[in-house]
Amino acid sequence: MSIDRRSFIKLLGASAGIGLAGVPMISVANEIMPKKGRRVVVIGGGYGGTIAAKYIRMSDPSIEVVLVEQNKDFVSCPFSNLVIAGLRDLKENTISYEKLTANHGIKLVHAEVTSIDVGAKKVVTSAGTISYDRAVLSPGISFRFDEIEGYDEKTTPEVIPHAWKAGPQTLLLRDQLRAMKDGGVVAMTVPQSPFRCPPGPYERISMIAHYLKHNKPNSKIVVWDANEKIASKEGLFKKGWAKHYGYDAKDASKGLIAYHSNSKIVKVDAKGKEIDNGVEALKADVINIIPPQKAGHIAFHAGVVGEDKKWCPVDQITFESKLAPGVHVIGDSCMAGPMPKSGYAANSQAKVCALNVVQLLNDKAPIDPSHVNVCYSYITDKEAVSVSAVYKVAEGKTISVPNSGGVSPDLSELEAVYAKGWIKNILTEMSS
Repeated sequence: MSIDRRSFIKLLGASAGIGLAGVPMISVANEIMPKKGRRVVVIGGGYGGTIAAKYIRMSDPSIEVVLVEQNKDFVSCPFSNLVIAGLRDLKENTISYEKLTANHGIKLVHAEVTSIDVGAKKVVTSAGTISYDRAVLSPGISFRFDEIEGYDEKTTPEVIPHAWKAGPQTLLLRDQLRAMKDGGVVAMTVPQSPFRCPPGPYERISMIAHYLKHNKPNSKIVVWDANEKIASKEGLFKKGWAKHYGYDAKDASKGLIAYHSNSKIVKVDAKGKEIDNGVEALKADVINIIPPQKAGHIAFHAGVVGEDKKWCPVDQITFESKLAPGVHVIGDSCMAGPMPKSGYAANSQAKVCALNVVQLLNDKAPIDPSHVNVCYSYITDKEAVSVSAVYKVAEGKTISVPNSGGVSPDLSELEAVYAKGWIKNILTEMSS
């Protein structure tokens, strides 16, 4: 990643007002980790948080880093579609934090973060409070369940998995496909953009079709996509579907895949296994609803979500929240122009954010970022496609660098090999 030094940017003084986060003052008696020197608290141990914690320590070991993550292990969403198709074990997507924290002197706290007291500079967790000089928030996504009638977020996912957070949901969808009779119908819904991993739903369509073709060939997957078109790699996905699964854009009755755009789910009957888009109802043996999305829950409690009540506005150079001084937001929850909500984008943002957090803590000017992103998508077990792009900041906005990146010229077995190398390398970087 190429990063050029820029002229000094004067930062606004941090507000002492507590109203920014809407959180009451917390007593220091609840402090679980007394602060002696400069400290950054990183919240969230995923694609963004692990890298931010690691690179802050690598850039300046004198800065203490505390990583707060509720789960003992991290399970990757990238490559979870292959688990659903029976082509990969979920253990291959799972990493622990032991080597990461030991190798870099990162202090790990397994607790739930309930809020951030911006005025007092304290992260409030289920175990107590942790003081910080700066905080990095990488909370991933949460779901807008209330936009689908009949969707109870506590019970519906136990019957109709979304599998958009990897782990038990991934295995539930996989097992439901395995249990379905040959000749059954799989219904899948795609939410209105933006959402985590733009090509992800279409790779999932491919992987479910691959499973059906090889195990239940008389079955069908019916897709309702709320979007007008596939935003990423549309031509390649449809070419792959036609080549391998008999997809016919003009006749949905043909082939394993029946894909319908501009079809937004509005209602679900979990017990009756039926979905409704306001025009027609569809019964299915297995239903996979990917709900519309928003920033992770803690972003709302921290007061860093913007007026759209969905995502977090940030300074495009430092990723510091525009609503909460001293709190930086990276990954799926932040608004970073044309950068997609992807694992690789979070990785790239984390490195830039880490560097500039160190710059700010050392009273130095932030450095202009250069970002990169790549997303691989499997069409079959052996063929994949990719999209890549490079980004920079111009006049305070993140933009795509003209004539950089691009889409695979065709379906490729070599891309599938590259994809396996990518997931191995990025998970290793996160866990060591």
